[in-house]
Amino acid sequence: MLLTAMRLYCHAVRRVVEFVGKSVSYVMPALAFVVAFEVFSRYFLNKPTIWAYDLSLFMFGYIAALGGAYAQQRRGHINVDILYNKVPPRIRSLFNLFSFALGIFFLVIVCKMSVGKFEEAIEFNYRRQSEWAPHMHHFWVMICIASSLLIAQLSSDWLDDAVHLFTGKRLLPELNVDDEDDL
Repeated sequence: MLLTAMRLYCHAVRRVVEFVGKSVSYVMPALAFVVAFEVFSRYFLNKPTIWAYDLSLFMFGYIAALGGAYAQQRRGHINVDILYNKVPPRIRSLFNLFSFALGIFFLVIVCKMSVGKFEEAIEFNYRRQSEWAPHMHHFWVMICIASSLLIAQLSSDWLDDAVHLFTGKRLLPELNVDDEDDL
């Protein structure tokens, strides 16, 4: 029964992270358009915008932060392969348990601090120091959501590796990174 509950949790996290990761990828063409528009406006029309740089900075931040959990799910983050690939799979699970626990600890702090920064940004009406001066509170909400997603993904991976360490079996089948329709 406990394994079934953990399997359901891991499956739900997998679905949510995949949805957010794929959804945020649709911001990339909009980011490319904003940058191309700024280049056209600045160099061909000789009328640079005051908003394109800030908007492209926020869009890239959203893509990078919200895509972090999806990258973790797809095992796209950096790893020390020299040691990691030389040990048996159960020892890899032990390495993962340690590094995922550290990651979760760090991300809990980031999430807690981003909530405080959000409250501060609302209270003092923080804006980006530029000519356009957009509000900053949305950025802290995004950081909190992104760190929460990554905490959920790391906890799901942690459970999977803990079960693998003790039983030799995985909670969910491994993701095939080449096949986008496997979920």
